Amino acid sequence: MLKILIVEDDSQLATTLKYLVEDNPRYRVVAIADDADSAIAAAEQHDPDIALLDLHLARGSTGFPVAVRLAELNVPVLFVSGKAPSFAMPDLALGCLMKPFTAEDVHRSLAMAEDMLRGRETLRPKLPHNLTLYEQTDVHHIEQAHTEHQGFIPSRPSLKTRLEHWISGYQH
Repeated sequence: MLKILIVEDDSQLATTLKYLVEDNPRYRVVAIADDADSAIAAAEQHDPDIALLDLHLARGSTGFPVAVRLAELNVPVLFVSGKAPSFAMPDLALGCLMKPFTAEDVHRSLAMAEDMLRGRETLRPKLPHNLTLYEQTDVHHIEQAHTEHQGFIPSRPSLKTRLEHWISGYQH
């Protein structure tokens, strides 16, 4: 059984998502959080296998810092958003499921995420049309290329800095 944390500030949507997820007996929602602090507390308390994380949360916060903190707790993330990020972020999430979605979209997305987490070759030929999976191998190749430059050590703080700049609208 896959334990799932839902991080969504719209309580009606969070409840609907919980019912959609638990429509499949292989999945169980262990907690619902509506902001960064409650998401981290729920992750620490319930040790979920994956988090479904909205990118726009309550009190003006975003899901990006939550994804960083969840990664530190070894909780993989699948973004759930009405507006997908303009670029892939495989160091933060497995992918992004776009709203609106159906129960079938949610179940297929979770099955794909579970296959990725378990290192299994997926047997599902059809991805939901509103799911984008991020290629995990791209990050490995980028980090490997950077380590060839003497003195470069990729780290989570550099990821946080990149995200903070992106969120604040800073462009390189």
